[in-house]
Amino acid sequence: MESEGERYRLYSRRAALLGGFQALVFTTLMGRMYYLGVVESGQYKVLAENNRASLRLIAPERGEILDRMGRRIATNRKDFRVFLIPEEAVDPEKTLASLGEIIELSESSLRRIRRQIKRQRDFLPVTVAENLSWREFARINVESVKLPGVQPDAGETRFYPDGPLASQVVGYVGPVDENEINQAPVFQLPGFKVGKSGLERSFEKDLRGQAGSRTVEVNAYGRVIRELTRQDGRAGDTLVLTLDLELQRHVVDLLGEESAAAIVMDIETGDILVKASTPSFNPNDFNLGISRENWNALIKDPRKPLVNKCLQGQYPPGSTFKMVVALAALEAGVVAVGDEVTCNGEYEFGDRVFHCWKKQGHGSLALVDAIAQSCDIYFYDLAQKVGIERIAAMARRFGFGQTYELGIPGQADGLVPTKGWKLAISGVPWQIGETLNVAIGQGALLATPLQMAVMAARLANGRAVVPRLVHSVGEETTEIPEFENIGIRRSHMRLIQRSMEKVLEFKGTAFASRLEGDGLSMAGKTGTSQVRRITKAERDAGLKTLKNRPWRERDHALFMAYSPTDKPRYALSLIIEHGGGGSSVAAPLAREIMRRTLEIDPGSRPPVASAGRRGQSSSSRAGARVGGGA
Repeated sequence: MESEGERYRLYSRRAALLGGFQALVFTTLMGRMYYLGVVESGQYKVLAENNRASLRLIAPERGEILDRMGRRIATNRKDFRVFLIPEEAVDPEKTLASLGEIIELSESSLRRIRRQIKRQRDFLPVTVAENLSWREFARINVESVKLPGVQPDAGETRFYPDGPLASQVVGYVGPVDENEINQAPVFQLPGFKVGKSGLERSFEKDLRGQAGSRTVEVNAYGRVIRELTRQDGRAGDTLVLTLDLELQRHVVDLLGEESAAAIVMDIETGDILVKASTPSFNPNDFNLGISRENWNALIKDPRKPLVNKCLQGQYPPGSTFKMVVALAALEAGVVAVGDEVTCNGEYEFGDRVFHCWKKQGHGSLALVDAIAQSCDIYFYDLAQKVGIERIAAMARRFGFGQTYELGIPGQADGLVPTKGWKLAISGVPWQIGETLNVAIGQGALLATPLQMAVMAARLANGRAVVPRLVHSVGEETTEIPEFENIGIRRSHMRLIQRSMEKVLEFKGTAFASRLEGDGLSMAGKTGTSQVRRITKAERDAGLKTLKNRPWRERDHALFMAYSPTDKPRYALSLIIEHGGGGSSVAAPLAREIMRRTLEIDPGSRPPVASAGRRGQSSSSRAGARVGGGA
């Protein structure tokens, strides 16, 4: 048997080993505590503070958009809304059902809410509804004790006081898309809106401003305990436009339900005073959340209310293009002022017969009267002498085929056809018969209403006028460039101007639409552009048959003008889609637009001084987007 002494020694060794192990563990723990508490104390203090304090963003106030006189086109107003915090709701579905008895929650809204609840943490608010009426908001507040997790809130939302009046210019805002949400931290705020089209989109960064921030104390679950610090952000910059809202309203009212586009420009500055595209849409609908029914109605409307016809519509300019052809011929020296052509209503070329709009013909005409009476036969003859390349070169000098830096995306180029263009797209050589069509503003030639307004302005003063839409972004004002001389001989330019004056005199195509009254005068040109080829049977049947065609097959009615004739200040272009004749439909409307423009005389009142940037400006960024230039 083992002796008592041996058992004691064995016990002592085991106790020593255990004690040594305990001492080692204790020493290690003490060393680690010293390292954490002394050596790394600074780092862990920072981590502890970060765990306790959380930085939260505050949405900035969106900058306003004003017209030249400071009238609000886009502003902000109170937005009564309601959020749901899923963690506090316990049963979100039950809470949503109760909330649905107070406000209308569509199935699409409920699907969106459920997706957002699954996508983010339970303690973060989910937007349930916005733009509530005061009655709805007040009732939710009264019933809030019975609605766990529901959080009423009075914020701000975008508002367009005149609805559709200038929607094609300013565009609209809408909720942040899922593919945009990570582009900026502020996009993750509930209910935040961003520009989706027009100036709202192009100047998003300027209008958005800079978010503020607040530091809040949170617990281990991220729930806010109290606010520690707050730093207010910077509101967005104010955009001042060159538009005159009063004149814009008058033009839109005149156009009514027509599918039309109208541009009025200040010839001296290039300022766009009116940019009307009808019918239009109400941008407030998009801010509120447009219904599927309304959206489908917009996209199916044959008059295309979502299309900015002033910048995106491309049309054959018709007879409004004849001044460009005449100038190309005069500058090339292939026609003299007194050269006459006899018009009997038809012009034979090869195996084709080209027709004049006046079936019985105009008789013998020289250049000025050929423009005033819009004789097609004269210009068929002229086209062969001058050729497509010279016509195309002159068209570009007058703004065709060009776009301009207006701050609105999606501007169409139009089309100035040439021999090279035809060969490149089809592999087929250009035919002289195509030149004849271009000479009367038909064929492959296309232009936007803005380009036609630029043509009118350049014809009025002989300078390369460049349009401008944005006057200032915050404190940064866009400069008006010194418009260069277009390089046309003064005698030739005066000849064309005189022909445009005669359009509104006796025997001119727009004589019935002349401006009458002391000091009132206007020079212009009518145009009627075909959208389909007229058959011989239709031509023989006459105008009555043409008027009875389906709307889409009717001719476009055009008119371009400038006024006053002695010292031109305002240029105008107008197109009525499928409206019929330029002289019978477009010219009378243009007369009333120009009359009101002269009465208001917006060019005599320069745009208001900017409301100012509410923070540091970035002039290089603004200048790059709104500076004039072809």
